[in-house]
Amino acid sequence: MKYLLIVCFLFQLSGFTASAQEYKYHTVKAGETVYSIAKAYNISEEAIYKYNPDAKGSLEISSKLVIPLNSSKEKVSTESEDIQFITHTVKRKETLYRLSKDYNVEIDEIKRYNKHLYAEELQRGEEILIPQPKKGSGNTELSSTKQLDIPKGNDQETRETREHVVLPKETKYGIARKYGITVKELEELNPKVDVLKPGVMIRVGTNVLDEPVILTDEVFEFYEVKPKETLFGLSQKFDVSQDSLISLNPALEDGLKIGMVLKVPNTDDSENVPGNNDDFADASDNENAGERIDLSNKLSNFNTKELVVLLPYNLNQIDEESISSYEDAILDDRVLRISLDFYSGVRMAVEKAKSYGISTRLKTYDTRRNVQEVTNIIASHDFRNVDAVIGPLLQNTTEAAASRLTQYNVPVISPLSNREMRSYQNLFQSRPTDEILKKAMFDYLKQNAVGKNVIIIADAAHNQVKNELTQILPNSRVILPSEAYLGADKIKGLLSGSMENWVILESSNIGLISSATSALNRLAREHEITLFTTNKNNAFEDDIIDNQHLGRLNFHYPSVDKQYNAMVPEEFIEEYQEKFNMVPSQYVVRGYDLTLDVLLRLASADNLYDSFEKYTGFTEYHENKFHYTPKRNGGFYNDAVYIMSIDEELHLNVAND
Repeated sequence: MKYLLIVCFLFQLSGFTASAQEYKYHTVKAGETVYSIAKAYNISEEAIYKYNPDAKGSLEISSKLVIPLNSSKEKVSTESEDIQFITHTVKRKETLYRLSKDYNVEIDEIKRYNKHLYAEELQRGEEILIPQPKKGSGNTELSSTKQLDIPKGNDQETRETREHVVLPKETKYGIARKYGITVKELEELNPKVDVLKPGVMIRVGTNVLDEPVILTDEVFEFYEVKPKETLFGLSQKFDVSQDSLISLNPALEDGLKIGMVLKVPNTDDSENVPGNNDDFADASDNENAGERIDLSNKLSNFNTKELVVLLPYNLNQIDEESISSYEDAILDDRVLRISLDFYSGVRMAVEKAKSYGISTRLKTYDTRRNVQEVTNIIASHDFRNVDAVIGPLLQNTTEAAASRLTQYNVPVISPLSNREMRSYQNLFQSRPTDEILKKAMFDYLKQNAVGKNVIIIADAAHNQVKNELTQILPNSRVILPSEAYLGADKIKGLLSGSMENWVILESSNIGLISSATSALNRLAREHEITLFTTNKNNAFEDDIIDNQHLGRLNFHYPSVDKQYNAMVPEEFIEEYQEKFNMVPSQYVVRGYDLTLDVLLRLASADNLYDSFEKYTGFTEYHENKFHYTPKRNGGFYNDAVYIMSIDEELHLNVAND
């Protein structure tokens, strides 16, 4: 039954992706410009910028551009040489009438250059072209003061400009801040100035702040506020209080605005060193991190949620005309099975969200396990109003999606990868890394090992973990096995007969783990022993390791998820069993928990970023819990970890409830 439903889904998905917009690649030749390429394909320059935002810089010879071939709504007439265009990003509640007044242009003229507006309403976040008459070019010299029309917010204001001579060490951020304009406005004033050089004269505003723009030390840097960012998120990002940010930037007293240039503490030192754990804030620093919250009773935003799921189905490898081909692919391809299980959990979460009054417009795309395919999907579909993207599964494709969607600040949630990822402002790593799991166990041991006799068993490959453990547990004693075997005689002399013995085993060698747990199991007849590890790797799952031994030693380990109790009836589990006649896999549950959390967060705040400012505790569902913390270099990671323990009946229990 499950296979039949999945095969039907795959047919639907293959048909859906086949109707995508057509496009082609153009290889840039020497002497070509965005203008000449747009003319060659009879499309607008804005259409090229939409699919290739990097093209706004200089075009590199032999680089490839995505060219939309049937994007009729992107084509713009360029009949009049006396017309120039302003790109306007539509804001909440803006109307064509309002824009026509702000820019002093007829509504029909706006529609003429944005033909989709004849049939569609304005969408918040979309970019449209506003036609404006070109200014005369009689005198090319800069006068001491000129008038410049710059749209700001919903109001059109006339801004005066003046000249500024660039000094050594000055940056665009510093100059923009000094003259009260955004970096984008500064670049629009000086379109031919790509790199600032001392002595160059540029155009700036006239509203001058009384402070230098030269960076004389490494304590502070300048930062441009991006869409959807909040004061809380920035305070977490730069590890500084909100009051301190306001003190550094008095303009914040009037509120945070997109494009503002802020003075912030410099984070470009030790945090950028690979492997430096300071990139992560200590979970214990957040006094509310241990508070569980239920978002289902905090719902306030009932707008339809735009959700996109990117998964590696790899449908191009399957014969679309053959059901048996789909069945064989499901049986033979583990990644496809994981993707389908995960997506079935996503669908069930969307259905569950309906019971809370949350409607969702769900779309899914096949990434084909390929970075270029991810780029193609984003380039050929409109992601500007998407509330969240879940996926892809693999690290490189997830980073590619986050990189391409930073321009819209669309949240990208990595569902399964536990590898450390590059820092993007919009990237959420929902699965804790091994480093976070280790630190969670460190915290548990540090808080609970008082009064215990602690023994650390670590092989040579785990010397670093041993050193970290001895630092947080200075009274611990250490055993360093020289081979893949450890007998009871080497452990017995370090055990206490009057205190509880906590043994921490750090190894990925099956022989060492097997012999050590067997020896400890025998010694536990006369001593009170509890076994721990900071990393329950695959060696602990090997058939040679006796689970009965682990149970008698009350084995403790950090885990991303907890195992649900199949004997306890739950609506989700019962519904899945009724639909597919089987118990849901961990990937089904993961898809359900993650998606429901995202939808509840979106429905309890203006957007995903805002939800973390409003609710600082953790959320928990069937097997997974989520507490997202900002990374200092950009993005968010989930630091909600379970410390699991196994009892003598081999039942799993949560030790850090």
